[in-house]
Amino acid sequence: MGLYKNWCIGTEEKNKRKSLRTYIEKKGGRAKVLSTLAQTVKAHYDHTDHIADDVARLGYKAAAEILRALLPQSPRARSGDLGEILASELVEEETNFSVPVRRMRFKDGREVAMRGDDFIGVGRDSEDKLWLLKGESKSREILGKTTVAEAREALTRHDGRCTPNSLLFIANRLLDSADADEQELGRIIRDEVGLSALRPGRIDHMLFTLSGNEAGAQLEEDLENAATDRNQHVANLRIEDHQNFIAAVYEEAMNLGDK
Repeated sequence: MGLYKNWCIGTEEKNKRKSLRTYIEKKGGRAKVLSTLAQTVKAHYDHTDHIADDVARLGYKAAAEILRALLPQSPRARSGDLGEILASELVEEETNFSVPVRRMRFKDGREVAMRGDDFIGVGRDSEDKLWLLKGESKSREILGKTTVAEAREALTRHDGRCTPNSLLFIANRLLDSADADEQELGRIIRDEVGLSALRPGRIDHMLFTLSGNEAGAQLEEDLENAATDRNQHVANLRIEDHQNFIAAVYEEAMNLGDK
């Protein structure tokens, strides 16, 4: 069972090409998944085998210092990063897309937000042809209409297509892989940058929000006004103690033990 299914109660409302997903924590759900969630967060910033190797060579204390150097420490940076991480995990758990590259591993500063699309999902149709998901993530203690509008504006830029630099970032990471299938996918994505061959209907949009408040009304309005030429996904994960939750996740992620 996946992270969200263990952690949250979820609902989905669908209307033709549009879907609205909402999630709230189950009673006791956070305690059940906190360790798994922390492991997931760490894996977005570094390879788990790298962390294990640090522990084996240097011990827990020194390995924790390396991890601390990678993970953001400011509430703002943690909030934004965790939104993107949870969005990527939701995409892989609840849709037919994968998120093939963990962007956080390539940050040039732990407190700096990465440029480009927040997350991109990659899939294939029944004929094994490329299908993309362009995603924007927003994490706010109080999520309002202005923030939702900013995310929707970002999704509609570049004629609704994934930005070329974001696609090339993914493609080049995949081409660097030793896995032949990943190399092939990287070439296909790189070709898309040159050809812009995908029709709007083959580039889904997703707006993911992590919020402390109940944001259903503004998200419903946003989804109602969203374009109908493609699949539109909107998702909200409501965590009432938004800031405390984020702090707890990162503190758990930095805890490697004291053996």
